[in-house]
Amino acid sequence: MDKRFWGIILVICLIFVGIIVFNKDNTPKNSVNPTNHVTGTDKNGVKLVEYGDFQCSACGKYYPTVHQVVEAYKDKIQFQFRNLPLSQIHQNAFSAARAAEAADKQGKFWEMYDMLYQNQSAWSESDNPKSSYEQYAKQLGLDIDKFNSDYASKTVNDLINADLAAFDKTKAAKQTPTFFLNGKRVEPDADVASFKKILDEALGSKASDSTSSDSSNDQSDI
Repeated sequence: MDKRFWGIILVICLIFVGIIVFNKDNTPKNSVNPTNHVTGTDKNGVKLVEYGDFQCSACGKYYPTVHQVVEAYKDKIQFQFRNLPLSQIHQNAFSAARAAEAADKQGKFWEMYDMLYQNQSAWSESDNPKSSYEQYAKQLGLDIDKFNSDYASKTVNDLINADLAAFDKTKAAKQTPTFFLNGKRVEPDADVASFKKILDEALGSKASDSTSSDSSNDQSDI
């Protein structure tokens, strides 16, 4: 065989190797999972999810109601909070989410969540909200060096962006707060009675489904 033949073979091999390398480089990297801040119980199969923005005044208005509802239903439902900072209109929203996620790295997400909402007016319009976040971290007994390191980390940013991506998949209009009950968007008013109505209906529906299933199983045994 002449050199020309082997030259063609070599070119083909190089093209083949190039294709493999290109495809490998363009293989999607493992994506970061959304956050999983949950409280309550999943024993009844009822889950309420809030996508919230710590700087959002409407979220601040809903906060005491949500807090009261979650406390009252903690033995009946599971509650989850995910980040939805609307950075275009709330300049400190993303940084507040970073503070909450940094606190989570030391097991204090819910405590920082409470701090941020309870003191929303103190930091939300500040030119330097970080000083407030550090103050809250100290009050919670966090390691400040670790808090600051986590606050500025890519890991924390990626978690918040993963929450944003998860919300985008719902195809819902981007507004806060947005609630989902067992995967279906709901729009309760900012009062306990409104939440109680939809939660009791969901619990009743699950109980009815369970009773129907048990009845079917009993009949199948006859």
